[in-house]
Amino acid sequence: MLRICAATVGAAMLGTVMLAPHVSAQANCDWYAKTALKQQQENEQRKCGFKGPEWSLDLEAHLSWCRSVAPDVWKKQAQLRNQQLEACAKK
Repeated sequence: MLRICAATVGAAMLGTVMLAPHVSAQANCDWYAKTALKQQQENEQRKCGFKGPEWSLDLEAHLSWCRSVAPDVWKKQAQLRNQQLEACAKK
């Protein structure tokens, strides 16, 4: 009985550990997509005129793209949009 209980707890913990990267990746892509939308709204409000898929208001498109690339890639894209918006704000 004790072995069965220990095996069950061990399996549950392993499942949680295996899910953790997926949950973390999902949370990261949720952040990325929401940030991309906020950046596009700022682009429109400031009339910066930035165009392209990275400036879309399509949340699902941003989520899908984020899930398809490495974290360094989506982080760099968010930083690039931020730099472009900062440059636009200085005009």
